[in-house]
Amino acid sequence: MKKISILMAALVASLTVAGSGVAQAQKLTGAGATFPYPIYSKWFSEYSAAHPGVEINYQAIGSGGGIKQATAGLVDFGATDGPMTDDQLASSKIKLYHIPTVLGAVVPIFNVTGVTDLKFSPDVLADIYLGKIGNWNDPRIAKDNPGVKLPGENITVIHRSDGSGTTYIFSDYLTKVSKDWAAGPNKGTALNWPKGLGGSHNEGVASYVRQLPGAIGYVELIYALQNKITFGEVKNAAGNWVKASIDGVTEAAASVKQMPADYRVSITDAPGANAYPISSFTWLLIPVKAQDDAKGKVLKDFLSWMLNAGQTEASALYYAPLPKAVSEKVLKTVYSLK
Repeated sequence: MKKISILMAALVASLTVAGSGVAQAQKLTGAGATFPYPIYSKWFSEYSAAHPGVEINYQAIGSGGGIKQATAGLVDFGATDGPMTDDQLASSKIKLYHIPTVLGAVVPIFNVTGVTDLKFSPDVLADIYLGKIGNWNDPRIAKDNPGVKLPGENITVIHRSDGSGTTYIFSDYLTKVSKDWAAGPNKGTALNWPKGLGGSHNEGVASYVRQLPGAIGYVELIYALQNKITFGEVKNAAGNWVKASIDGVTEAAASVKQMPADYRVSITDAPGANAYPISSFTWLLIPVKAQDDAKGKVLKDFLSWMLNAGQTEASALYYAPLPKAVSEKVLKTVYSLK
C-alpha cells in the first residue's frame, strides 16, 4: 500500500501542469528591464497560480543587466526596453529572439517650487540634460509655459546610474529631436552624461527628484502614477502638447506600418496628432533554442498565454497592449521556438 501511495504521488507530481501541455513542473529564471516589471510580476504570478508547479523568478536589474545575463546564458530569458545592437547579437553566446510584450511611456518628472504643471518642448528637454539650460526661469522654458510663475531655482539633472532601458528610450528620443544630443551622448542603456546625479532604478531617480528642489528626472509612466509623482507634458512631432497616456502610446505604436522580422523597432517621436513622443515597445529576450527542453516548453506556453490572456491586463497597469497585427505575428514566432 505504501508503494502504491508513493507511485501515485510521483504520478501527480509529474502531471502538475499537464493541463497546459507543459510536461512537468519547472522553475524559470529571468532578469532585466524595470520598465515592464509591474506587469511582468502580475503575469508571472497569475501564470504560476494557473499552472501549479511552475515558478518564474524575475529580477528587475535593468535592461543592461538583462542583456548581459541572457547573452551569457545565465538566465532562461532576459528583458530589455532597448533592443540589442547588431554587435551584441553577433557576440551573444546564446542566439536570441526579441519578443515584444507591451508598450509603455517614459515621463519627465520634476520638483519645482510652487509649480505643479509644466510643458517641455523637445529642444528644451535636450538642452536641460546637456546643461545648456540651467535655471527654471530660463526664457525658453517660460515661453512654453505662459502664465506659470517659474522660480529662479537651479536645475538639478537626475539620470539613471544603472544600465537602463528607460534611459535607452529617453536617450533614443533625445537623439531624434536634438542634433547636439545625437552628436554627444547619443543613445544607449548607459551613457556618458554631460551633467547631473545618477540614481539606481526608478526608486533612486524619484528619490533624488523628491528630495531636491529644482530637480528633473525621468521614470516610466506607471511608476510616476503609482507613486503620485508630478510629470510634465511633452510637445510631440505634430506640434501638440501631450501628457503620457495609454491612448497616446497606442497612437505612437500605430506609426509602425511594417514590423521588422526581428521586432527591433523604435517608436519615439512618432507622427500622429495625439501620439506620445517618448513611447516604446519592451521585449523579452528568448533563446531560439532553449538549453533545457522542459523549460523551453514552459516558456513557450507562457509566451502563448501572454500574447492572448495577458494582453487584456495591460491597460489596467497603464501599459498599451500590442496591436493585434503585431501580436499575431509574434505568436507565429513563438510557435517556431524549439
